[in-house]
Amino acid sequence: MADVKDSGSGSVRRRLWEPVVFTVALELGGLAVSGLVALVGWPFGWLPDVGFVGLVTGLIAIGPAAELYSGAEPPRRLAVVAALLALATVRLLVAAGVNWAFPALADPGVGVLVGYLVGLPVGVAVMAWFLTRANVDPQGSSSG
Repeated sequence: MADVKDSGSGSVRRRLWEPVVFTVALELGGLAVSGLVALVGWPFGWLPDVGFVGLVTGLIAIGPAAELYSGAEPPRRLAVVAALLALATVRLLVAAGVNWAFPALADPGVGVLVGYLVGLPVGVAVMAWFLTRANVDPQGSSSG
């Protein structure tokens, strides 16, 4: 990630969209890993279930969120709660939309997986926005 500016406190601000872009890129990498596992297991009659794909993709894509959390100043609980609420809301809305648009899918977990894949970058964006807002001083100018 490109550093934007170093404030006097030593914290480095980053652009708001960078963690979201890296999260999406890592999700694609996680889906590629799951696809390779499926290709290896397919000749033996084993295909990964939706939960496995979600777990692998989530574990691979959680890096930008962890970096945001660890680099933030102490008032970060609100940012995490807001990010989790955004993730859950988007996940449920997208899952409902996918299940409505594609009722013939054999596994209803596909809608939840798609909702999770869409919701994770949204949650990272909400967390980055809250953490950026926390770094703004009372006069309205950026501290970094």
